[in-house]
Amino acid sequence: MDSVNARARRGLYPEIEPFNSGFIDTGSIHRVYFEECGAPDGKPAVVLHGGPGGAVNPGMRRYFDPKKWRVTLFDQRGCGNSQPNAELAENDTWKLIEDIERLREQAGVEKWTVFGGSWGSTLAMVYALTHPERVEALILRGIFLLTEQEIRWFYQDGAGHIFPDAWDRFLEPIPAPERGDLMGAYYKRLTGDDVEERRRCAVAWSTWEGDTVSVKGPEGRPDRFAEPDFAVAFARLEVWYFMNKGFLPEDGWILKNIGKIRHIPAWIVQGRFDVVTPMSGAWALHKAWPEAKFEVVEDAGHASTEPGIIDGLVRATDAASRL
Repeated sequence: MDSVNARARRGLYPEIEPFNSGFIDTGSIHRVYFEECGAPDGKPAVVLHGGPGGAVNPGMRRYFDPKKWRVTLFDQRGCGNSQPNAELAENDTWKLIEDIERLREQAGVEKWTVFGGSWGSTLAMVYALTHPERVEALILRGIFLLTEQEIRWFYQDGAGHIFPDAWDRFLEPIPAPERGDLMGAYYKRLTGDDVEERRRCAVAWSTWEGDTVSVKGPEGRPDRFAEPDFAVAFARLEVWYFMNKGFLPEDGWILKNIGKIRHIPAWIVQGRFDVVTPMSGAWALHKAWPEAKFEVVEDAGHASTEPGIIDGLVRATDAASRL
C-alpha cells in the first residue's frame, strides 16, 4: 500500500476535443451518447462515470496522455446527453454492461483498460467480472462495492454525523415521520407524478452528495449538483439503482467474486477522508485483492478533481499505458 501526501504531484493533461462522437443504438428506447478522444490508433480505454446518473465532462478526457491513448467516454442510460433523460425503464446494471460491450465492438478492440470512479468503480468491477477477457487493466477511484452498509452510511446513518449542516438540508424535504427510511421516502417522491416535488427533492438529494464530495465541504461542491436539470436525472437514477441494490445477485456480490479478476492489473486510488464512499470499502477490496496497486491519498476526499486524486490517477494511466 502506498500512502501519498506531500510531494510533487502530476496534473491533468491539456484540454482536448473528441475526434469522434455520436449515439449508439441499444435496441431499446435508449440512445447512448459517446465520444472518442486522444490518438485514433492509441491504446484503448473506456471511462465509466459516477452516479448512477452522472455524466461525462471534458475534464474526464484529461487523465490520459492524448498521444498514447484512444479513450471512449459515454453517458450512461438516462443521463447527460443520452436520451431519453432521467428514464428508468430498461435501465439497470446489466443493460449498462451490454452498452459497454456495444461500444467496444464499435471501437473494434479486443480488450481495453477500464477507468471508473465511485459508481464507475462499481460498474468497472462488474464489467470485469462479466467479461474478464475484455479487460486489459482496471483503474479505480473512490471504491463503491454497492453494499447495503455503504448505502445506509451515506443515506441514513453515518455521513450526516460528519456534515450535520448539509444533512439537515438533505432531511428538509422529507416529513419527520418518514425519516426512518430516507431512501424509501426519496424514492416515492423522485418517481412520483408531482413534477415540482420531484425537482425539489432531486436538488436536495444531489446537493447532499455535492456538499460532501470534497474535503472542502460545501465550498468544494461542483456547480452542476445544484442545477435542477442535472439533479433530476442524477437523483432519480441513483435512488432507482440503490433501491434495487444495484441489480446485483446478492449483497456483497462484488467482493465475494473478486478472486475471478485478481489476475487483471489494477490500480486503486482512494481518498483517506472520502465520506461518500468511505475507505473501509477500499480497504476491504485491498485485502481481497492484494495484487492491485493500492494508494491512499491522505489529504483527499471523494472528488476526482482533488489534487492528490488527480496525481494518483494520472500516474496510474501512465503506468497502464506501458502494459
